[in-house]
Amino acid sequence: MGFRSAVDSIVRRLVRVKSLDISGMNTRRDSVPGKLSKCLSTLDLVSLGVGSCMGTGMYVVSGLVAREMAGPGVILSFTVAALASILSGVCYGEFGVRVPKTTGSAYMYSYVTVGEFTAFVIGWNLILEYLIGTAAGASALSSCLDSLFTNKISEFMMDHVGGFGIHTETYPDLVAMVIAIIMTLIVTAGVKKSVTFNNILNAINLAIWVFMVVGGLFFINGNNWSENGFLPFGFSGVMTGAATCFYAFIGFDIIATTGEEAKNPSKAIPTAILLSLVICLVGYVSVSFVLTLAVPYYDIGREAPLMDMFVQNHAEPGKYFVAIGSIAGLTVSLLGSLFPMPRVIYAMSTDGLLFRFLARVNKITQTPAVATVIGGFLAAILALMVSLADLIEMMSIGTLLAYTLVSMCVLILRYQPHLDLARGLNNGLPYDTFENEDDDDEITEGKVEETSETKPTLEEAGPEQLLPKLPTLDPATRSYGAVEGDPEADSFRNYNKWHFYLSRTREFLYDCYQRLRVFMRLPDKTTLPTSATGSVVTMATLGLFFTFFILNAIIIFGRQLLDQWWLIIIFLVVLAGVLGLILKIIQQPQNPDKLPFMAPCVPLLPFCAMFVNVYLMLKLSPLTWVRFVIWMAAGLIIYFGYGIWNSNIEARHHDVSRGSTGGKEAILMDAKDVEMPTETSMVPAHAKSVPKPEGDKEPVADLESD
Repeated sequence: MGFRSAVDSIVRRLVRVKSLDISGMNTRRDSVPGKLSKCLSTLDLVSLGVGSCMGTGMYVVSGLVAREMAGPGVILSFTVAALASILSGVCYGEFGVRVPKTTGSAYMYSYVTVGEFTAFVIGWNLILEYLIGTAAGASALSSCLDSLFTNKISEFMMDHVGGFGIHTETYPDLVAMVIAIIMTLIVTAGVKKSVTFNNILNAINLAIWVFMVVGGLFFINGNNWSENGFLPFGFSGVMTGAATCFYAFIGFDIIATTGEEAKNPSKAIPTAILLSLVICLVGYVSVSFVLTLAVPYYDIGREAPLMDMFVQNHAEPGKYFVAIGSIAGLTVSLLGSLFPMPRVIYAMSTDGLLFRFLARVNKITQTPAVATVIGGFLAAILALMVSLADLIEMMSIGTLLAYTLVSMCVLILRYQPHLDLARGLNNGLPYDTFENEDDDDEITEGKVEETSETKPTLEEAGPEQLLPKLPTLDPATRSYGAVEGDPEADSFRNYNKWHFYLSRTREFLYDCYQRLRVFMRLPDKTTLPTSATGSVVTMATLGLFFTFFILNAIIIFGRQLLDQWWLIIIFLVVLAGVLGLILKIIQQPQNPDKLPFMAPCVPLLPFCAMFVNVYLMLKLSPLTWVRFVIWMAAGLIIYFGYGIWNSNIEARHHDVSRGSTGGKEAILMDAKDVEMPTETSMVPAHAKSVPKPEGDKEPVADLESD
């Protein structure tokens, strides 16, 4: 009994959620003088996202993947990576809309909606993303400078310092280390990133992109695609390249950290995320198209491919224009990783999940100086010791896991009971304003529509209401007064004939759909989720996450053993398990709550995002997995050794427990000191429901959920 009680206590700690002070959140944005809140438009957010993504991805990743992994098929690699990013980006958009007025990106979203352990894993991987992004940006800038000076820097380092002995081209990149340190000192000194400065650099980058594409068209040679084929490394090379190309789309999540500064976060955040990804895809595909046609893939430069493209085609002055764009783009990308990194560290340290000294703020600069210096120092060490290619792969795996968890969270939250906190935060209004809410705004997945009439539900609608209204379906309808052989009359009769067939097909499909619903035991629109159904979805989603790993491992690594009967049996069993878990999830009722933005095709879209992300993770190199496992092991040691026992929720739980025991150790606490909302509360699937306080009664902390 003691062991079971201890396990139950640990589980409750893993799934406890953080509550937010909505009243303070509503007033702070108006009461703080000089605060740059509500100043970012959708265009500003798009510029921020494009700048964070399009630096290293355009000037480094395109050449790296084309040379080493996919050849001209890098175009397909970028397309697959963009698809995975868009799937995750849509989930990210809904996740951000649920709690738009918080900072800390997905870490804070998951902490207030799903649970502490999930939040820590996401936050720990976001730190890895920003840490390696800073190191990779510094390393890419170093490579750009080295290429400008015709590789004199790298030759000097190899001759006077030497390599690491792993690869002959690997050497201590002191220039990258110095760049990372300088940027860290600038950020620590309190120099904040200006939206105007960011837009100027992006404009320069855009102009250079146009120059590279137009200029590169004069060098294209079709033989560069036909000599060794479009896919010299095969389809497997395309997918391996896609896993690395995913790095090129990392950075759109920085848009989610601007929830308090965006003018209309509920609409601006998801719109900016999708637009940023589409713009980046167009840029990457166009550059890859020109690069692989202008230079044979095996001759593409290793460090600065786009600059070398002009050099190899005897247009050396063009490399200086490319250098201007690469410096601008890489600087924005570097700052895009360096600025949010201490922000996430500060948020986690303030919550007690990381060491609290990391949350110290410099009184002069008003910046989290300790978190910035330590993060920047670690990034500088990585830039010095690790090659750019290894940094890119390691960054991809951590971010893929974080995005997978975000997709899982969106899926889980769609099937939970009524979430009062989410409704209160989504619109910046107290909960009671929703009780008499008009039903005029009909929310559809992916957009908001306003209608003055109530549309019937799917169950209430007949087959004639499932497709748009068309003219009469009566095949006997005649066009009276028409002359026999009149083309207009013949056209009208043909129209009625096809319309009649369409009506019959529609009725048949509707009947099949209803039979399928009954056969699969799908819930109707009137069924509401409960804590029990929400728990079923939570457990099924966790099981689906692990079975996706097994299924993708068989697909990737078991192709050479397809003639082995035992592998086929294992594959079929795992596939049956995946389909069974998916069926179990879709049999549960979804939450009908309205959101300003909702990811479409749920649960199909999160399923696809999880599957694709896990597949790309397994396509990365084994050495990348070893480094990632070491990073995650260090994080779990910190959490279970420190964070789980020192979080703010744990401290408040302990203080309230002591206050309820009486005696000399009793501690009297005001209700406002307990981290519980006064008007709304979050009830996860695994926690017991908390009744809404009535009248003037203060809320009581629910120790069971903590």
